[in-house]
Amino acid sequence: MRLEAQGILAAADRLDARFAAAVDVLARCRGRVIVTGMGKSGLVGRKIAATLASTGTPAYFLHAAEGVHGDIGMVARDDVVLALSNSGETDEVLAVLPLIKRLGVPLVLLTGDPGSTLARQSDVVVDVGVAEEACPLNLAPTASTTTALAMGDALAMALLELRGLRPEDYAALHPSGALGWKSLFTVADLMHTGDAVPAVGEDATMKEAIGEMTAKRLGMTTVVDAAGRLVGVITDGDLRRLQLAGGPLLDRLAGDCMTRDPQRIGVDELAVRALALMEGHAIAGEQRPITSLVITDAGGRPEGVIHLHDILRAKIV
Repeated sequence: MRLEAQGILAAADRLDARFAAAVDVLARCRGRVIVTGMGKSGLVGRKIAATLASTGTPAYFLHAAEGVHGDIGMVARDDVVLALSNSGETDEVLAVLPLIKRLGVPLVLLTGDPGSTLARQSDVVVDVGVAEEACPLNLAPTASTTTALAMGDALAMALLELRGLRPEDYAALHPSGALGWKSLFTVADLMHTGDAVPAVGEDATMKEAIGEMTAKRLGMTTVVDAAGRLVGVITDGDLRRLQLAGGPLLDRLAGDCMTRDPQRIGVDELAVRALALMEGHAIAGEQRPITSLVITDAGGRPEGVIHLHDILRAKIV
């Protein structure tokens, strides 16, 4: 594992203008990125193609041996070929090279030998060579394939950032499973609205505030001023702290007992973002998780409330 990690770190230290050029060529591709390779490099190529496709760069894998038997017909003039060959001398990849050149398709190569035959015929060469394989015989592709895989991920992530892929875009590519659930739901999908939003005025008594909290069953109530704008919240936690502080509680005013400037979130924010805010909320420098967030309209009036339980019910964990 250390040998493979060293291979990745060494490749990271060698990153230069060639990596930037590879990103540029892939980003300007008007068609699809065709990833090709043989053997273990081919298996790594399949994963790289899948990662590209799932992060906003249309891509598919072309088996180099099948390419010379007709599958090269999948390649169009607007495409870009991303080839993997540790030696840079892979016969099957060399065999499809004339067909690629005939179409005028740019070729980006990930290789362990920047001086190889394939490298000399490529438009951009990215060095993924390693000092030694993790294999005790220094034969089986191990550190070299891991490094090539990491470089493919690096290209995909650079393209993701360059394209400005948003979480909701990523969700559209992963509509099923945990990734989809985490990325798809927004605060608007889960928040309580209308009469379900607990609210009392600043001059309401704490008895009235507790009654509102009990009726709406969210463990909190918003506190609004005379114009209906949010000025604070009162939570179950606030009630416990007030009770422990001693003195009469029920006749006190909500405005005197509330937590001012509560944490808010936008209606179009992702629910997973709301969860992160709840878990990492800081009060006076102390990490104290909260269980609800308030959503306000353009005028600062409470528009909704999203509770931790709403997020958990949506399976966003």
